[in-house]
Amino acid sequence: MANDPLALTRIGVFYDGNYFLHVSNYYNYFHTRKSRISVTGLHNFIRNQVADELSSDIRFCQIVDSHYFRGRLNAQEASQRGNMLFYDRVFDDLLMAEGVTTHYLPIRSSFGNRYEKGIDVWLALEAYEKALAKKFDVIVLIASDGDYVPLVRKLNSLATKVMVLSWDFEYTTEDGQKMVTRTSQDLLDEVTFHADMEKIIEDRVRRNDPLINNMFVVPPTPPQTSSRPERVNAEVEGVENNLAEHTGELMTSTIYSLKNGYGFIKYPPNNLFFHYTSLVDTDFNELQEGDEVEFVLSLNDRGDYIAKNVRLLWDEEGASSAEATDSVEAVTENEEDSLKLEF
Repeated sequence: MANDPLALTRIGVFYDGNYFLHVSNYYNYFHTRKSRISVTGLHNFIRNQVADELSSDIRFCQIVDSHYFRGRLNAQEASQRGNMLFYDRVFDDLLMAEGVTTHYLPIRSSFGNRYEKGIDVWLALEAYEKALAKKFDVIVLIASDGDYVPLVRKLNSLATKVMVLSWDFEYTTEDGQKMVTRTSQDLLDEVTFHADMEKIIEDRVRRNDPLINNMFVVPPTPPQTSSRPERVNAEVEGVENNLAEHTGELMTSTIYSLKNGYGFIKYPPNNLFFHYTSLVDTDFNELQEGDEVEFVLSLNDRGDYIAKNVRLLWDEEGASSAEATDSVEAVTENEEDSLKLEF
């Protein structure tokens, strides 16, 4: 980049989509804001932050390219998950309006397990290729994983400055479990600039900084809080002892209810609490009431029974138990209609 103070600073922004979703979920479900991060507001913050770091004017700091990477379900599976396809499209529209190019890899299934693979490699390759072609002055990574260290080193060899936006935070779930998110120190050691977003946000909120306030979506309605269901008395004597005997074992049951970021699984004498961070190879948005799930019976710090390592069970054709039931009912109705026509 030239030393001319009026020279344009070209910024490229690259999102690790899963990490960004995790952070947005934190602010929406567990932070006092109860609101998701606004992509428009975040981009405005990035321009201001780069201008501050380079002692430049924000008018000469422009985001010229931005990319979002994440694994997701294919259209058929998403359409079977309630409103999931609709919400995916809404978020795509938001990214499109902000000029963000989306990159998706299909989430694959193997022996009933579902996994995402190759997103971080794809992001790194695209970021390096775009840096070569478009000669960014600054690349902003919204990520926290040490796997991006080789990318940063390659960008440093091109004399491209790298800024990392990351969040270090911790919170306690409804079941008393402490959750911690930390940024890789190896990554921080390699980058040019680091924006500690949790610290920046909390510091500037106290000063009522409009730049930070505009970084969050205004909720359309006041957030609703749902109290945890009251404990149900066991109808069968000795059920509590039975639970104690099976703590740590793999269980199977169905989802009783779903809330914002957590839910309950049918299991006597209580509906077992589970948190979205306890899911294995499953996106919380994919779940529906009535779905069959596999889980490990566990105890939290307060001595309450909860479900950990919760995994959605799929049939051989990739449908959940609730979807399979719907399909059977649909076939039965069609058969009844055919019989009516025949007779």
